Amino acid sequence: MVPAGCEVMSNLPEPELDLDLQFLPSWAKQAPSPNLYAKFTGEEGGGDNRRDGRRDRRPPPRRDGDRPQGARRPGSPGDRRDGGNRGPRDDRGHGGYARSEPSAPPREAPPPPTLNVVLMPDEKGVESIARQIKATGRAYPLFDIAQIILQKPERQQVKFEVIKKPDGTVVQPIFVCGLDETPWASEAEAVAHVLDQHFATFYQPEKTPAEPPKGTYTFVAQCGMSGVILGPPNYHDYQNQLRKLHAERFSRMAFEAFKSRVKFVKEEAVVKKWVEDLSWKTEYTTLNVPEPKRLFSREEVEKHFREVHLPNVIKQVESVKLTGPASREVKSPALQRLLRHAWEEQKRFPIKLVTILSQQFASRGLHFFKVNKTITHVSVARPHFLDLEATAVSDGVRKIVQFIAQHPRTTRRHLIEGLTSPVARPAAPTDAGAPAATPAAESQPTPEQAALISDLHWLIHQGHVIEFANGLMEMAKRPAPKPIRPEPAPKTEAKGQNAQNNVAGTEPAKPENGQPAAHETLAAPQSVAAEELARATAAMDSESPATESAPAASQSAPVESPEAEAAPKP
Repeated sequence: MVPAGCEVMSNLPEPELDLDLQFLPSWAKQAPSPNLYAKFTGEEGGGDNRRDGRRDRRPPPRRDGDRPQGARRPGSPGDRRDGGNRGPRDDRGHGGYARSEPSAPPREAPPPPTLNVVLMPDEKGVESIARQIKATGRAYPLFDIAQIILQKPERQQVKFEVIKKPDGTVVQPIFVCGLDETPWASEAEAVAHVLDQHFATFYQPEKTPAEPPKGTYTFVAQCGMSGVILGPPNYHDYQNQLRKLHAERFSRMAFEAFKSRVKFVKEEAVVKKWVEDLSWKTEYTTLNVPEPKRLFSREEVEKHFREVHLPNVIKQVESVKLTGPASREVKSPALQRLLRHAWEEQKRFPIKLVTILSQQFASRGLHFFKVNKTITHVSVARPHFLDLEATAVSDGVRKIVQFIAQHPRTTRRHLIEGLTSPVARPAAPTDAGAPAATPAAESQPTPEQAALISDLHWLIHQGHVIEFANGLMEMAKRPAPKPIRPEPAPKTEAKGQNAQNNVAGTEPAKPENGQPAAHETLAAPQSVAAEELARATAAMDSESPATESAPAASQSAPVESPEAEAAPKP
């Protein structure tokens, strides 16, 4: 039974509660007022509009062109409605925004030296990669190997060489400091380096008292970047010190930008230090000469070095060869820019490095072919079609060829699993004292697997099977039939012309970029796995190459990871 009064409450409408309205101000909660101008209709153009018999006193809307002369825009610097926030006064003393002075044009970087930079792979690294390719038999993209070499300086060698004109003269020489074998793009850079790093070898500085500057100074100028005290601006040697500091340490910065970084210091300790520095003068005594001589300024020291020591210390050469890490420590700014430009250019398209790589691989007995006429690969052999109908092969070789032909994009693991019996795993020991099977014993290949690996090794090294770096394998394709050449026309021309035509018609096409003639395959492999290429160059980063034990390690690979194994020796 429902209590009395509940029926009435249940029939009442539920109150609508809007939480957003509870946080609004009181004026926003009021109901909207009726439109007082609902009955008002007017004509466009600001005519004689009337409302309730009275003339409309509201002015017509004003356009920008109707603004009276001298009126201010709202929010302008002189408008009081913006809180009186006027702009800063300019140099003329009246209100308005300050005019910014035009900034100095950016200083262009000096052009790079006219030299040639050659990035080459390290000889030990190339030897390690060649051994890895011969041990595994896999084909690696040549451009990917070049990119791996460019990743670390330890895998590179850098050669700076001069450029000669047709008459044999050198466009720009290279200078080498004989004391530390550092290369330099100019003689001035080499001289500055010797006087900065090997000054004590040729000269001995000595301080002697001097007359301090006269007058009273309350502040001095100081370089905001180096902290060097330049002296008061009204001192007679101030401009010389300012330009000397800019030329010696900040020559790559515009002089006006360098001058703007100079600050004025009024601290008594800084002013006193400047006075004390000028109370002493430095003289230099020459060393390693038959008759010691006393010099009174750095300018005299540099002049003496150029006359006496420069021919024996700084040498002019035509080429300099450095290791990758040593090239990154080159102190010549010009050579640094040139090396950086060459490295970035090769990172975009390493054609020069690939050319050198192909020559070095070819000298080590490796071969090259192209996939789909685009991607050049390096391998132990060029693709060579195997015709089973015309060539007598063993049953194991025939099974491998047929399996790869019937299963596109197969791998070494798939081949072993498809053509050999599974390895019988030893049962788990029931007795606690029974010895457990070792992982090495479990991964040993069976005689059937070893025979299959041996046959596959022969097929790969003969070029009949191509195993790419990502593990995919395919058969070498049947070469396309050669087009039938038309019979030569009867020889009616002159003897010399006939000889020229014969040479032009029989001369073989020269390989591009010094590479051997390329063979082609029809199926494109997947992108090269990063770990496979890293394995090919792992020995480059270690002192002892890791590829010496690759054939031995391959004996335990067929079951656990046959894709990464190396084929046994033939």
